[in-house]
Formats: sequence, C-alpha cells, structure tokens
Amino acid sequence: DLLDPERLIQCPFVKHHHIRACRFPYHLVKCKESNPEIAKKLATCPFNARHLVPSHDLSDHIMKCNDRAFMEQDIVRGSCEPLQEQVKNGSTWQAPPCDEDWETEVLERSSSVFVW
Repeated sequence: DLLDPERLIQCPFVKHHHIRACRFPYHLVKCKESNPEIAKKLATCPFNARHLVPSHDLSDHIMKCNDRAFMEQDIVRGSCEPLQEQVKNGSTWQAPPCDEDWETEVLERSSSVFVW
C-alpha cells in the first residue's frame, strides 16, 4: 500500500492474521503454501494479485475492484494516442552502427584448421 505501508491488512487465508501492507505480498505466498485447502477455494483478482476472494464472488469483485479503474484509465490513455505518437514519445535510443562482417569472419575461419 503506497499510502500507508504500516496499515494492517487481514489475511484472506487465516482471518486472525493481520499483516502490515508492506509485508502483505510475502505473507500471501507463505500463507498460501501453509493453507492449500483454503487456497483452492480462493480466486485471484486479474487487476491486483493481492486481492484473493472466494471463487464464487470473483465476478462481483471484478465489477467493484478499485484497481480496475486504474487499468481502464491506462488502456484508454494508451489507445487514444496514435501509434506514431507513442513511438515519438518513447525512447530515442538507436543502435550504434555495426562494424562486424560475419561473412568475412566465416571465410577466414574456414581456411584455418580446427583442432580440438
């Protein structure tokens, strides 16, 4: 959680676990391994992997998920800008000219004897 990394979040696997937001992703991995039966019943939100909800509630969560709005904004911003403009606004890096001549190297190597 960028706003408050010390905020306590309830674990979806064990309800009496309350973990600081900055440690929550690490806790989820460990707790999922420790509780495989509960993990089977939970589904992961496609917008935020920290959102684990009961499988039967996933569609409802997707409709209400706050992170969905962020994803939709990113998609809209990206699709409104023409592709050429996106390239212009991106990196201006260009590869340096190549001074290698592979064909000459192959010819030079073929005349020499290979010894193992």
